[in-house]
Formats: sequence, structure tokens, C-alpha cells
Amino acid sequence: MHDNENNQNRKRSGLLGRLARSACSTRRARPIDYLTLDYLAEITMSIMQKQRARDPRFGYAYDFIGVMARILPACVEKNIKVVANAGGVNPQACAAAVADVARKLGLGGKVNIGIVAGDDIMLKLDDLMDQGILLENMEDGKPLSSIRDRVQSANVYFGAAPIAEALERGAQIIITAAAPIRG
Repeated sequence: MHDNENNQNRKRSGLLGRLARSACSTRRARPIDYLTLDYLAEITMSIMQKQRARDPRFGYAYDFIGVMARILPACVEKNIKVVANAGGVNPQACAAAVADVARKLGLGGKVNIGIVAGDDIMLKLDDLMDQGILLENMEDGKPLSSIRDRVQSANVYFGAAPIAEALERGAQIIITAAAPIRG
């Protein structure tokens, strides 16, 4: 691994909207070690929750799969690690789709995909409130119970520790759900 100063110079990130162009041009740029791709915002999680409710195979950033199809060969060749919060509310399905892409590209045995999951607390909200945890709104102080019937998605941020652990375990592609990804 590179020292921190050098490592900062060898990382790229892409944001939704500029994502495909940024990620694809990165593979032609100077050498990098990590490519971070940021797909999610709070409203996006609600949209993905609705997608998964309609079809359990979905609920992730589907366009990430096309990006990976374009950049995966170069990432494998140059040992570039990709960290993306494209997993949305279904990081397992997203990882399976990336694995399918890798197989189709003949890279199936060459790519280790890590998943950071467990951030979805939607099914735990009622239990948390029953335990007296108010889950108050940071802006107005109102408890979640005042809007519970309208809540579509509830996720917690883990921070970087699970991503670092996945890297330590040898993952080259790390798919997270509600992790803030910043370059």
C-alpha cells in the first residue's frame, strides 16, 4: 500500500450524472489504486426500496452494472480497487449482477467482490420505537412515530471500517449500500 500522501494522489471518484464518463476516462488517466463511485442520496434509497418491493432482483443502481462492464477489464489488469455505494437496498443483487458481468468478460475467477450490508433498519423501526427510542428528527425534534406511515426507507451509515475490512480481506470490488463515498 502507498503512503497516505501518495495514496491521495492515486484515487479517483465519480458522482452520479458524471459517473460513467468519469469512471471510463479514469482508466486512461495516470495510475490509480482506488476508484470510488457515489450513487446514493437519501431520496435514492427510497426509490430503490420501491424498486425492490416490485421486484426483489432490483433495488440497486442498475447503471453501475454498465459502468463495470466497461471498466472491469482495466481494473483487473491494473489492480484498481473499486468502492461503490451502488448496492442501494440490495447490495447482494448488485454484487451478483457484477459477478455475472465478470463471468461474461472471462474474468470470473479473477475478481473478488465484497459486500458491505446490514445498514437497512426498515424492519427494525417499529421495534426500536417500541423500546422507547424516539428517533427524533434532527431539524424539528419530532419523533419518527409522527411520520412512520410515510417512511419508505431507513438506513444507518457504517463509516469506512467495513470497507477497510473488505479491502484487507482482498476484495477488489466493494459494493456497499448506505455508505457515504467521497473521493
